[in-house]
Amino acid sequence: MPRYRSKTLATWLALLAGAFGAHRFYLHGPRDAWARLHPWPTLAGLYGVQRVQALGQDDPLSWLLLPLLGLMIAQACLFAILYGLTPDERWDARRNPGAPVRATGWGPVLGVIAALMIGATALMATIAFGGQRYFEWQVEEARKISA
Repeated sequence: MPRYRSKTLATWLALLAGAFGAHRFYLHGPRDAWARLHPWPTLAGLYGVQRVQALGQDDPLSWLLLPLLGLMIAQACLFAILYGLTPDERWDARRNPGAPVRATGWGPVLGVIAALMIGATALMATIAFGGQRYFEWQVEEARKISA
């Protein structure tokens, strides 16, 4: 008999550990190729955070690595939102075929609210950081050309 896959648990796994693929491991099992790929850009982004703390904001490698972390957090929050807003009937038809529909209550809704706040913040910060670094790079290139 296949195991029951909870919409509430999937929503919260995506929110809290989705950047590492926890929600995909839960829903698709340990052989899921996408789940195995999730940790690498997240770890690269965390390495970028470590480089900024050690070397400062002028480290070019951290400019490339930091946005990876923000994007992985944002995509995990997007999946939390998608899971949490899926109607119970549709969730159970896809994830728990043949099982009776279970009402999920407020758990996924609270997860969606948290995912909206965290995901929007991560995505806006990533866009702002990337844009700032891009324009700073453009100014540096213009100075090199004019000098």
